[in-house]
Amino acid sequence: MDLAGKTVVVTGGAGFLGRSVVAELEACGAGSIVVPRRREYDLVHEEAAIRLYRDHDPDVVLHLAAEVGGIGANQENPGRYFFANMAMAINLIEQARIHASGDRPFKFLQVGTICAYPKFTPVPFKEQDLWNGYPEETNAPYGIAKKAAMVMLDGYHRQYGLASAYVLPVNLYGPFDNFHPATSHVIPALIRKCVSARDAGLDHIECWGTGSASREFLYVDDCAKGIIRAAEVLDDPTPINLGTCMEITIRDLVELIARLSDFKGEIRWDATKPDGQPRRCLDTTTAAEQLDWRATVGFEDGLRRTIDWFVEHRSEIEAAENVSAD
Repeated sequence: MDLAGKTVVVTGGAGFLGRSVVAELEACGAGSIVVPRRREYDLVHEEAAIRLYRDHDPDVVLHLAAEVGGIGANQENPGRYFFANMAMAINLIEQARIHASGDRPFKFLQVGTICAYPKFTPVPFKEQDLWNGYPEETNAPYGIAKKAAMVMLDGYHRQYGLASAYVLPVNLYGPFDNFHPATSHVIPALIRKCVSARDAGLDHIECWGTGSASREFLYVDDCAKGIIRAAEVLDDPTPINLGTCMEITIRDLVELIARLSDFKGEIRWDATKPDGQPRRCLDTTTAAEQLDWRATVGFEDGLRRTIDWFVEHRSEIEAAENVSAD
C-alpha cells in the first residue's frame, strides 16, 4: 500500500513512538493523519472505536497505543494492563473488520511487544519461538494481551481476509520518552537518575537488581521507519522483530549512561529487587528479508541525543509532573 494521500489513524500518535511515526507519515506524503486522544476516544470502550472509524473513515490504522510501564508499574497494575491493552485491540480489530468489508483497500497494523516472548527464549529471539513458554512474570499480562491481538489478527485474516501487519519492537529509547520515575522504562529512568544525581552532587545512585540481565535497545526513529515499511508491504500478521541485534547488560548500560551523563559517583545495586527477563536480544533476519529494513542509529549516538534532550527539557518535564500531582 502506498501511503501517499491516504487517511491514516495513529492510536498513541501523540506519545513517544507515535511522534516519530507521525513524522514519518508526513515525510511519505500521507493525506490526513488522525491522532485520536483519549479524552475523545477512550478505546477500551467499543463505542469509542465505532466513532473513531465512523468519524475519520481511515484507509490505514496503526495501533500503537498501550498502557504499560517499567517493572514496578507492571507489578502494581497487572490487571489493568491486561484489560486495557486487550480491550483496545479487540475493539479496534473488530471495527476494522466491519470497516474493511467494502471494496476500498484497508490495512491494520498492530505494534506488539518484546514482553510477549517466553522468559527463557534462546538468544537471539526468533519469531518462531514466541509460543515456546510463558513470558517473564512481571510483564506477562501486558505481553500476553499484545500477543493475543496477533492471534485475533491472524484469525481475521484467515476468515475475513483482513489485511494486517504485526511488528515486535525491542525496548525503545530516544527523545520524548517517558521520564517519570514511577512509570519510566530503564533508559529514561537511568538518564534521569544520573543527571539528577550529578546536578545534586550526590556520591552514589541505587539501581534495581543485580545488573546481570541483558537488554537490546532500538532508537525510536528507527522503529518508526520499520513500522511504516511494514504498513506499506505486509498483508498478513506474521510477527516480525524490529531491533538492532546488539545486547548489553544492565550493569554495562548504567556505567555507559553514567559516563555520558558525566556522573562520577558510585553505582549501588539492590539485589532484593527483580532483574526482569534474564536476556533480550532479537534476530532481525525476517525484517531485513521481508521489509528491507535495518536500524541505522548507533547506540552511543542515540543515548547522547536522548540525554541532551532530557537535559534541555528537564524543567518542563518536572513542571508537568508537579501539575499532575496537584
